[in-house]
Amino acid sequence: MWGFLAKKIPALIGWGLLVAIITSAISWFLPWQYSAESQVLLLSSDRFGADPYTEIKAAERVGENLVQLMKTTDFYKKVFESTGATFDKAAWAAMSERDRRKHWRKDVQPAMLYGTSLLRVVVYGKNQAEALALSSSVTRALAARAGEYIGSDISVKIVSDSLVSRWPARPNFALNAILGFLAGVVLSGLWLIAKHRRHHLVFN
Repeated sequence: MWGFLAKKIPALIGWGLLVAIITSAISWFLPWQYSAESQVLLLSSDRFGADPYTEIKAAERVGENLVQLMKTTDFYKKVFESTGATFDKAAWAAMSERDRRKHWRKDVQPAMLYGTSLLRVVVYGKNQAEALALSSSVTRALAARAGEYIGSDISVKIVSDSLVSRWPARPNFALNAILGFLAGVVLSGLWLIAKHRRHHLVFN
């Protein structure tokens, strides 16, 4: 069977390229979004009561909680009500509550960087200005209001201001093309194997 597939490598590659082109073309018509990334540092107010390893592990646990809390409606409201927020509030206010929660979870992507005390926040917007404005508002609200969730023992400090991507981050054209190519190769391979087996059943 592997020998049969080896002879069909040009056909497999051809189908893979065809599906890759199709998926890339479809991606072109999907809504484009830019990303903006920032980082905050979680600092313990008592920096002399534990060794660095314990402090980092404690920060990781706090960060995991913050990641989940940042996806809630309460945190969204804090960002929306924060002073100096410049993102497009009207667009968010026009959504239904269900759509707002869905888009908030999709467009605000916090993640703990394990082995450090850093929390990475990636925010998506329809253009560079909107992504940067929303990211800045989210990061500032996190630094200013995180104490309401984690208490005063841990402080949150912005260590990397929001930086917007040069190119659209969504859809990921390169990733979609690669996945399309792999899907084309696998599916065409399965089709050729099935066709080969049917041929042998008929003539043997």
